[in-house]
Amino acid sequence: MSVWIGEKAPARIADIHEKTLGMIVTTNQPPFGVIIANLGTPTEPTPKAVRQYLAEFLWDRRVVDTPRPLWWLILHGVILRIRPGPVSKAYKSVWTEEGSPLMAISRRQQHALKAALDEQFKADIPVELAMTYGHPTIAEAGQQMRKAGVENIIVLPLYPQNSSSTTAAVYDQLARSLTQCPHIPNIRFINQYHVHEGYISALAQSVRDYWDKHGRGEKLLMSFHGIPQRYENKGDPYPRQCRATAAALAAKLELNESQWQCTFQSRFGREEWVKPYTDYLLKEWGQQGVNRVDVISPAFSADCLETLEELEVENRDYFLEAGGESYHYIPCLNDRPDHIEMMKDIIIQNSLGWVSTQ
Repeated sequence: MSVWIGEKAPARIADIHEKTLGMIVTTNQPPFGVIIANLGTPTEPTPKAVRQYLAEFLWDRRVVDTPRPLWWLILHGVILRIRPGPVSKAYKSVWTEEGSPLMAISRRQQHALKAALDEQFKADIPVELAMTYGHPTIAEAGQQMRKAGVENIIVLPLYPQNSSSTTAAVYDQLARSLTQCPHIPNIRFINQYHVHEGYISALAQSVRDYWDKHGRGEKLLMSFHGIPQRYENKGDPYPRQCRATAAALAAKLELNESQWQCTFQSRFGREEWVKPYTDYLLKEWGQQGVNRVDVISPAFSADCLETLEELEVENRDYFLEAGGESYHYIPCLNDRPDHIEMMKDIIIQNSLGWVSTQ
């Protein structure tokens, strides 16, 4: 498999736009295609569907690296017997007419990105959605690319911060999907964009937009999905990149150190995870007399169970029960135009050399 390491990027995104304006495709073959990837979701909010999803998700060594024989016993003997019921109820509380929030939003992102790229390149640029677990799979997205005659593929995992449990899992699935491929395409894999100017600007603007409409709290909490501490100890860059994202966002919003905090949520099991913990800090703030907190989750590109149920509902209860008075969740970037524009800019940068100019 050929994974693009990267040419020297132009100094400004505007320079890229200037270079790509007027580009044309000299044949009917698309100059490149794009696969955007996210975690995945059950097909429906039922114990059976959740069990199938969790069985695939939690069996991945990237997610849980416990020795396989022991983990098989724990997973099939305990977790898949106990968790599907409660988790399916949680999914049911956030389910929409279009399906799970993650799938519905991801589809909107896919369609909006395709429209933006088609306009940019004056060509039909295939954009496929893939999920690391569940459907559509990365292999299925690749098959659609092949049907479209795509020789060059840009893979954009929608994880701003690079982690072995998310971004690397996409890479693994991509590599496995190519083992049966008789014709290996050219692939450029984007492994992070945690301090990309467009990403930080979009986050900051989403916060400003929320404050303009709902007022502003005393604290801005930036809550990221957690990982075990030993993952960071072994070299996983995710916590470091989360902290860099939080610092960049705080700087963009011109916040001082007392006005914001970076934390980690979604612990699983008994071992130590990266700290500080979101729920612990919210309880502390409530007890200390913080009246209002605004919460954003920059690790997620689309709202999902972890943001809409765990962060918006469960953690709200922790804060209010501890004495806090007002808790405000700021939605993920989802399919905001500035989020789609950021994705387009990243794709443009990584497509250099794959289009012909007049």
